[in-house]
Formats: sequence, C-alpha cells, structure tokens
Amino acid sequence: MGYFFQSLLNRRQALAALALALGLLSRPAMAAQQFIGKASNIRGKVVARRIKDTLSLKSGAGLLLKDSVETEAESFARLDLAGRTRVHLGSRTRLLIDRFVAETGGILELGEGAMLLDRPSKRPKIDLVIRSRFGLIAVRGTRFFAGPSKGVFGVFVARGAVDVEAAGVTRRLTAGDGVDIPAEGEPPGEVKKWGKARIDEALASVGL
Repeated sequence: MGYFFQSLLNRRQALAALALALGLLSRPAMAAQQFIGKASNIRGKVVARRIKDTLSLKSGAGLLLKDSVETEAESFARLDLAGRTRVHLGSRTRLLIDRFVAETGGILELGEGAMLLDRPSKRPKIDLVIRSRFGLIAVRGTRFFAGPSKGVFGVFVARGAVDVEAAGVTRRLTAGDGVDIPAEGEPPGEVKKWGKARIDEALASVGL
C-alpha cells in the first residue's frame, strides 16, 4: 500500500478511535452515532447483514456502521449516507460500510458487484477509501463508478478525481477518465477516455 493510502487510513483510524472514546462517555450518544444513513430506492431483494442478523431492507431503513449491504440478482439499492453522500448498488453487489463519518470520510469495502458514488460538488470534500480485491480507490468529493465493465474491473470518473492503486501502481483519474484492472493482483492499465456507450452501460448496471 502506498504512503498516501496508508496515511489516509491512519487518519481514519485515529478519528474512529476518538469517536469511540467519546461515545463511551454516553451510551445513548454512541448508539446515535452508529446510524450513518438510510437505504432508499430499493428494487428487488436487498439485505443488510448485521452482526448475527440478516435484515431485509426496505426504503427508509436505517443503516449502521459495519452493515454489509447485499443485493440479489436484478436488485438495486441507493444508500443515502450522512452528509449527502449517495452510493448506488447494482445487481449481485456486496458493500461493507466499514467506517464513515459525515463531512470527514471513511472506508467502504466493495466485495462484489458494481457501485456508483455520488456526492454533490458544492458539499465539502471528504477523504474516502473504497477497498476491493482489485485495489484501492481514494476519493475526495466526486461522482465515479467502480465494478465489472467489459470483462474487467473498471473505474470511471464522471466528476472530480480519484486515485486508483493496485499492484504498486497508482493512476490519477479526472472527469471523463476511466481505467481497467484486468484481474485481481494486476496493476491498472493506462488511463483512457470512456465512450458514451460504455458509460451508459456502467450506469445501467447500477440501476441508473
């Protein structure tokens, strides 16, 4: 992992430890802090795996830290996280909300499938890391897609900028740029502009 990503994760770990320490002073406050958003625009079957429970999600259901949200075939969901950060999930997708603090950032883990993260450009930038088995994506207030595309794992930025790191190689993507990671353990390819057909296909895969 590169120095930039390690520093970012260390920052997030320190914030999480501080939040935990403050929460221990008041159990009600800690419980309230754990709710970091809600599910909306549910289509098909979507569940949240929470500790030992598996809950069927309906639009308006609250989301907690450490929830693993999973969509089944031909199912879609939108996660409205605190601070107006939205995550659209495609069919057969699994996303773990590892850490998240509104207006600060956190860590999301994309286990399988496709996602699109969207944060209004007028909102304050946040430090967010998306982990997947293909690599790491460092985000600072943007709209981007990550997931299967044309037989590879693709990342496309519609607005803002992200850094994609895999196998010791980091690529910077800005608006209109895309990059492919051919397989797990391989570095990202060269940054290229994606055409409209591929962009539309990526958006359709997350229900947009």
